Order: sequence, then structure tokens, then C-alpha cells
Amino acid sequence: MADNIHPIFDRLLQRSDREKKLNQRSKVLWLTGLSGSGKSTVAQALERRLHNEGYFAQVLDGDNIRSGINSNLSFSPEDRLENIRRIAEISKLYVNSGIITINSFVSPTIAIRQKAKEIIGEDDFLEIFINTPLHICEARDVKGLYKKARAGEIKGFTGIDAPYEAPPNPDLNVPTENLSIEESAEMIYEFLLDKVKYKLT
Repeated sequence: MADNIHPIFDRLLQRSDREKKLNQRSKVLWLTGLSGSGKSTVAQALERRLHNEGYFAQVLDGDNIRSGINSNLSFSPEDRLENIRRIAEISKLYVNSGIITINSFVSPTIAIRQKAKEIIGEDDFLEIFINTPLHICEARDVKGLYKKARAGEIKGFTGIDAPYEAPPNPDLNVPTENLSIEESAEMIYEFLLDKVKYKLT
């Protein structure tokens, strides 16, 4: 089957062409953290901040992806890995289109995030740890998922009966316990700014 596949990537407009057109450098920001840590809300605020400053960014969010392209996947370890693999491949397409991609996914294990990094490319992958303690995430419980997990209605829920492996060396650690959403987004924006500014080479 592979013999019948003939990619034409080399004949298309290149990433450098698109980055020049958009006047930015593309990167993938991978926001990881527990459910309820604030990943999605921070991602939305960051996307708006970048937009207001003239950058072209796109959020890929866990619930959005699972309601569409990954709607056929469960939360088994195998399907979690496939979920992230597909997201990483989409992110790679975005980064090659010159777009700053903000990914908001629990992505609970080091191995899963490493797989995403390998697909996207080490130079384009920025791991952002939305570092919110479990007790705060559970107190928020904006979706009611922790309550259901504690009651046994949801099995394999990250942080309750499935592990979450915090990044040992993230590119940026965002301790949201002591920061507002706006402050968290601003922290990431300041970290990112020099990396996405377009510079003639």
C-alpha cells in the first residue's frame, strides 16, 4: 500500500513562505495539566492576546477534538495515545502552515507527550505545564467529572484512578494557584513572544 502513496510536500508552498506572509514564526504550545487546571481558559485568553497583537493563532482543545475528528476514541491507554498522535499530526500541519498552535490536552503521561514532541519536532514543541494542584482542580470541578469519578461513575479518570505524570522539565511552568487567568496567559505570552517574532534570516 505504501508503494502507492506519493507525497507532494516538496512541491507545495513551504513553511518559510507562509511565515513570511503571516509575519510570524510558527510554534506548537502544548498545554498539559489535570482536568480543571485551567488549560482551556488560559488557551482562550492567550489566543485572544496573540490575536490582538497581530499574530495568527489557533487553539486545539481536548473536548473540541473529541467531539469531532477523535469522536470514535475512548479513554483507554491505547486510544489516549491515538488521540494524541492524531492531534500531533494536525499540529504539524498547522506549524508547517505558519500558524501558532495552542494545544490544550491533559495528555497525562510523559511518554504520550514525548510521542507528540517527536511527531511535531523538538524545535517546534513547547511544553507548558498548567500547574494546578489536584485539590484545587477537584474543588472547581466545572464539568462535574471529579464527582462522577469519586462516585465510580467514570473509570480511568486522570488524577483519581489513573495517573498524571507532571512534566519534570517543562519549557514553562505556570503555577496557576497564585495567578489569574489573565496573568497566566500573559506569562505564556511573554515567554513566547521572542520565539514567534518574525526575523529575516
